[in-house]
Amino acid sequence: MKKVITLFLAAVMLFSCAVSAAAYDNAELFAGLDTEYYTRFKDAGISINVYNWGEYISNGEDDSLDVNKAFEELTGIEVNYTFYATNEELYAKLRAGGASYDVIIPSEYMIARMAKEGMLEEINLDNIPNFANIDPSLVDMPYDPGNKYSVPYTWGTVVLVYNTWLVSEDTDVETWGLLWNEKYKNNILMFNNPRDAYGIALKKIGFELNPENTEQIEKATLALKEQKPVVQAYVMDEIFDKMGAGEAAIAPYYAGDAITMMDENPDLAAAFPREGTNIFVDGMCIPKGAKQKEAAEMYINFMCEPEVGAANCEYIGYSTPNLASMELLDEEITSNPIAYPPVEVIENATYYELLPDELNKAMDDGWKSLLADDENFTFWLVPAILLLSVLSSISIVVRKAIRKRRQYY
Repeated sequence: MKKVITLFLAAVMLFSCAVSAAAYDNAELFAGLDTEYYTRFKDAGISINVYNWGEYISNGEDDSLDVNKAFEELTGIEVNYTFYATNEELYAKLRAGGASYDVIIPSEYMIARMAKEGMLEEINLDNIPNFANIDPSLVDMPYDPGNKYSVPYTWGTVVLVYNTWLVSEDTDVETWGLLWNEKYKNNILMFNNPRDAYGIALKKIGFELNPENTEQIEKATLALKEQKPVVQAYVMDEIFDKMGAGEAAIAPYYAGDAITMMDENPDLAAAFPREGTNIFVDGMCIPKGAKQKEAAEMYINFMCEPEVGAANCEYIGYSTPNLASMELLDEEITSNPIAYPPVEVIENATYYELLPDELNKAMDDGWKSLLADDENFTFWLVPAILLLSVLSSISIVVRKAIRKRRQYY
């Protein structure tokens, strides 16, 4: 079976390479850049390891800018790029040791946690002149005062994604309660990470996203256990495939990915829950002990170039924190209310905060209790995740191979 899968993946990747286009004109991009700054490591023969979320960078498909290849061509620095699915996966990987990365891109609450635990290098902003392009409203935030440890990469919100064919018109889709609606039993997907899942549950039962005490976490745990019988699966990247294929009717997800899903499947729509939602910033950071800190800072600066930032956010669908990049984006993108929500949505949204250790432990324990509540779930968890990962990889490659250029609504 493994051999069949391997051969199939190889065939799919060859097909993908054959049909993908890499026609972006790097020469025009490089013409306006500070060559002296970017070529000082040109002949040093060094490489950097970048660890990012899956499908979270413009990679040259659909005539888009291949960000990593362009950086390599400009600087002579090789980029080794791998990805993860959740902040918690990233944290666990770095906390366990044995992995060496130069650039990582966690969300704001995880940046705060990792900084507190001494897991991040302080960034020399003198080496990142394009930091001046970042929206002042996203600078010097409580999770990273003075931007000692991070430079914003993207920002966004969490929305409810639903299939208009499978969800009846009389259903209230502007509430987190939609994810508990028994009418859609086995057609509901839920986040497979505790912070997002608990944030949703807390808002649903009338609390804030950031719990104040263990009692609120206990009540949210009960709410999640009440929800479990209607949940088809706890997933992350698999939401793409299940929602796109009509295998599920409802899911929470990040706004940038929701835009991508709606582009690929016009039957999908998105809504902001009236109870309020999470607003997040993902930031570029350098892990403690990174071997190529200055090269990592150069990579971060490159990501903040106006043209690079615009091309990247145009491809991935997420909102740019870069004001210079914003000016280069088409109005149909910047006027998209899912990517750039109206003021009332932003004012009703909340950032995740760094929680005390006691509350983090209570949330982790509650999450383990939720997943262990069903013996079959725990027994099949590992093989199921492995199988889903393989199937998701195949599906992602095939989908990318046939995907047309994005058109924003």
